[in-house]
Amino acid sequence: MDEQSLSKLIPLVVLLVLGIVESIGGLYFDDRRSKNDFTIEILSLVTLPTLIQPAIFLVVLWIMDSNFSAFEDFFINTSIWWHFLAFLIFDDLSQYWWHRLSHQHKKLWKLHRPHHMVEDMGVLVTYRNAILYYALMPGIWFLAVLVYLGMGYAFLFYIPIKLIVILLAHSETKWDRFLYRYKLLHPFAWIIERTISTPSTHFAHHGLTAEDGISNPNGNYGNLLFLWDIIFGTAKITRKYPNKFGTWNQLKEPWYVQLFFPLIKSNDPKSELHSMKTDHSSSLDHKKHTQ
Repeated sequence: MDEQSLSKLIPLVVLLVLGIVESIGGLYFDDRRSKNDFTIEILSLVTLPTLIQPAIFLVVLWIMDSNFSAFEDFFINTSIWWHFLAFLIFDDLSQYWWHRLSHQHKKLWKLHRPHHMVEDMGVLVTYRNAILYYALMPGIWFLAVLVYLGMGYAFLFYIPIKLIVILLAHSETKWDRFLYRYKLLHPFAWIIERTISTPSTHFAHHGLTAEDGISNPNGNYGNLLFLWDIIFGTAKITRKYPNKFGTWNQLKEPWYVQLFFPLIKSNDPKSELHSMKTDHSSSLDHKKHTQ
């Protein structure tokens, strides 16, 4: 099996294993998870790697070939470690800011809101966002440019690593509890939780309210690297897990509204997805509800 096949297979195996473990634990038989939730999660999980990301790559490669063909494979002979650094900055760091902006900008929040509309965590939560949220995500466009510039080999390693970390950060398995349980591992835990996203730090981001002393709905934005939160002052580390998740406005629109907004809008005037207007009912009047 070649490296390209492995880069696709490994995250899929991790996804399946985590999903099975969570199912055995009863997560997907929880009454709080509706058929509507499962539809959003499965469609999001499928459309991102099979439609959205390939479409962006094709558009970028066409633009680069048409206008900047002299730069094809321009960096192919430079160190692979520089390539990894480029991916961390142009993909992961840009995604940190995109994620952070989506919690601060009311229009972008409406595209990210499906990600926070579940009342428990799990690996299927990872990619539930509106389709336009990913279509506009700068990091995916940057990834395509970097691959065109000759960093494709590093891409085969970078993407599986990032996917695995993000899947594990959303997983109900809470793998990081092992690090907190034994005092001998605490120094290692200190490094890990400040470097990459873990269930403890990312669950805090999904928590319903900061009033519980654990949740951090207006922080902990990191995807692969939690280090960005440390650097930019949005980190909260408690080594605990919230008991309540979601957003204060829990009006759950049909799957097609949440996924295809603003192309399809809610008919309910009480819904945030009724229009693109940034009125005062938006969940991004967040600070009075979550802080």
